[in-house]
Amino acid sequence: MHSLILILTAMIWGAAFVAQSVGMDYLGPFTFNAARFFIGGLVLLPVIPLLDRLGGHAPDKGPAARRALVRGGLLCGLALGAASTAQQFGVQYTTVGKAGFITALYIVLVPLLGAFVGRRPAGRIWGSVALAVVGLYLLCMEGSFRLGLGDLLVLGCSVLFAVHILIIDRFSPLVDGVRLSCLQFFVAAAVSAVGMLAFEQPTLPALTAAWAPVLYAGVLSSGVGYTLQVVGQKGMDPTVASLLLSLESVFSVLAGWVLLHQSMSGRELAGCALMFAGILLAQLPARRTKTA
Repeated sequence: MHSLILILTAMIWGAAFVAQSVGMDYLGPFTFNAARFFIGGLVLLPVIPLLDRLGGHAPDKGPAARRALVRGGLLCGLALGAASTAQQFGVQYTTVGKAGFITALYIVLVPLLGAFVGRRPAGRIWGSVALAVVGLYLLCMEGSFRLGLGDLLVLGCSVLFAVHILIIDRFSPLVDGVRLSCLQFFVAAAVSAVGMLAFEQPTLPALTAAWAPVLYAGVLSSGVGYTLQVVGQKGMDPTVASLLLSLESVFSVLAGWVLLHQSMSGRELAGCALMFAGILLAQLPARRTKTA
């Protein structure tokens, strides 16, 4: 069930690349992110009491639980706000294909960083990561792989998204997932608002013109997508979770193929196949050791 939730998250995020690209025609990176995350937080506010009533129980409200929620929300929000800002700036100076490939390198960074906090993945998971990286390269990359300013910004975004995944892995078992997600959105919105007020001059006509991409990014990509990530990651190996989330690159290409009738080359199809193979390998049950 958790795997299906993360695959649905990847589908939502795959379509969000279009919204982010269109939104940048009207708004600066800080303004776009401040608006989308603020909307994402607002969307979840009425959801929290509704889920409490449907679940028939209130979450733990003791001091330790409150501290964990506040700490997790702050850390998640800071990582999410910084990662999204780096991504929004980076895509202005590099190709979409390179941005997609470099961003999804968090599938390598998560197990590398996780090893420092005692989350060392099994050997077959490294095989899954290798297959997925090759698949991503075939799917996203064309031409040379020289790193420019935009590429370095997107690489920083990938590192921050890896940190975000590990923070969620740390706090999601301890707190209510929807509350954690809601708090992280308001923190990320505040981080973006500081940059917006310092470096940009947002106007109401520009926000009105960008209403459609902002709403999609705020309600679906943020409010729904990141909340599903928090819920789906609970109890799951963070490396496997990052592999499932990286399918957003595949779904973005498939959406263009199905909805916009864009052609897919044999190279891109091979990349999709390798990525799915890596995901399937990661989902295989671990081999049990025989006992005497």
